[in-house]
Amino acid sequence: MLKNEKILITGASGVIALPVARYLAEHNEVWGTARFTNEALRQELDDAGVRTVPLDLEAGDLSILPDDFTLVLHYAYIRLPSGKFHEAIEFNAIAAGRILKHCQNARAALVLSAATIYSCNKDAFHAHAETDDIGFVSAPWAPSSPVSKVTLESVARFCAEAFDLPVTIVRPACPYETVLDVVTIVMDSVLADRPVYVAHDPQPYSVIHIDDMCEQIESLLSAAAVPATIVNWASDEVVTTQEMAKLTGVIAAKEPRFETIPAPNIALGCVLDTTRVRAITGPCKRSFYDKFDQLCRARMAKSG
Repeated sequence: MLKNEKILITGASGVIALPVARYLAEHNEVWGTARFTNEALRQELDDAGVRTVPLDLEAGDLSILPDDFTLVLHYAYIRLPSGKFHEAIEFNAIAAGRILKHCQNARAALVLSAATIYSCNKDAFHAHAETDDIGFVSAPWAPSSPVSKVTLESVARFCAEAFDLPVTIVRPACPYETVLDVVTIVMDSVLADRPVYVAHDPQPYSVIHIDDMCEQIESLLSAAAVPATIVNWASDEVVTTQEMAKLTGVIAAKEPRFETIPAPNIALGCVLDTTRVRAITGPCKRSFYDKFDQLCRARMAKSG
């Protein structure tokens, strides 16, 4: 467990970043930046001991931040529609470069990319390795994501070499037990008798529990290097959207309905080769199937 570090987390109010910030604040001095348009999320971080700093990365002025952080976790990210790709690159890639430049004296930086960066493969269960082709893919739910993540990784790799800053770039697949993720969306759809939208049958994902993500931060930072380390981030479990829906249906005594929405150049699945990450972090401690019943019943209670 990391202790006595001075850590900057950008995008700290985000779905993945917020639990990480809370976790790290137990034993470290954690600064969290975001726009903080949701005051409740900022209060949650404040209550956890995170020093929250409202910051608009697009403005480019980082003078409000100290430059003596020992570790940097760059999670800040914005989704924009088609027609706003230039703005997305400005925020998601160029602003990341400004952060890494400002914190170039840090011991290491972790930069969050995404597994949705991988080009389409005809095999839905193809396990993408870090060396596989990237960028030739569409993401209708987040049109700016592929171009943003490709440019983000390029900027982060350049910064590692330009500033001699050890960097790890992580490509997470499908986190779960956050406030909003693929798993909860599928569960909520079944519980509300709404169709579960899929692009393919089956539609598989590599999954990882948010607590495993928190606990693996230290190992991933230890793997930071120049040139940057690039690593997939997932457990060794692969679960399909159809399985998630059917398991929910069994627990809730409901029959899931599926609606296929075909889209050109959309990934048929999101399965990752975890060879490299297992060598860095070791095995994950949580099992999706062990956790699923508890998660589903919690969603049922929340939905009334």
